[in-house]
Parts: sequence; structure tokens; C-alpha cells
Amino acid sequence: MATRRQEKVARIVKEAVSEAIAHHLNDPRISGFVSVTRVDMTTDLRNANVYISVFGSDEAGQNKAFAAITHAKSRIQSLLASQVQSKFCPVLHFYKDEKFKKTLEILNLIDQASKQFKDKNSDGEDELMSE
Repeated sequence: MATRRQEKVARIVKEAVSEAIAHHLNDPRISGFVSVTRVDMTTDLRNANVYISVFGSDEAGQNKAFAAITHAKSRIQSLLASQVQSKFCPVLHFYKDEKFKKTLEILNLIDQASKQFKDKNSDGEDELMSE
């Protein structure tokens, strides 16, 4: 359970990292939509686990964008340091957040199952009507 201070610093880090990626990185590898989904702070507030979702055209483009963001970690860190008023600036650790992708896959599976169920039921009704 995160403390109120951890949540506050996590919110500041999330906003600062989002701002840095959107407005301060001019890397052509970053294409598509990049979203900072969540930030988890350690109890000592010295490390921040930043989870990023990249919505791009294909998997290779998403991997390139994530690599570019990871490569620009020191630049993002310096921009974060100017916004965090603390004794220490948290060290950023970037991770891909696959939750959204998995959620979409599950929704697609549910849609497919419901279509199959409806098709099966409509075939059964057609057979009853023909009798």
C-alpha cells in the first residue's frame, strides 16, 4: 500500500515524464501515441518504476519507440529533476505496460465467442422454423 507521499511523488513523476516525452524528445523513432500508464515509487522515493504503453502501427515500431524512450532516460531524468522539489530526484526505470494490449485481446476473444454463440443459436432457430 503506497503512502500519500509516494502517491503524490508518483503523480508528479507521471506528469513530468509524460510532458517530457510529448514535448521535449525529438526522436524520429518515437511515432504513434505514447502514454505513461502508471508510476510506482519505492518507499524511499529514490526509484520510480514507469510503465509506458506505446500505440503504434506495428510491433517493430512500438519496440523502436520504447528503445528511444529508454535511450533518452537521462534527458527525461534531468527534466524531472527541475520539477521535483525533493532532496533526491528518483531514478527512472522504464517498463512496457502490456495491460491495455491484453485487455483488447480478451475483448476480441469475448466478441468472437459471442458471435459464435449467436450464430449457433440462429442456426438452431432456423431448424425449428423449418419443421
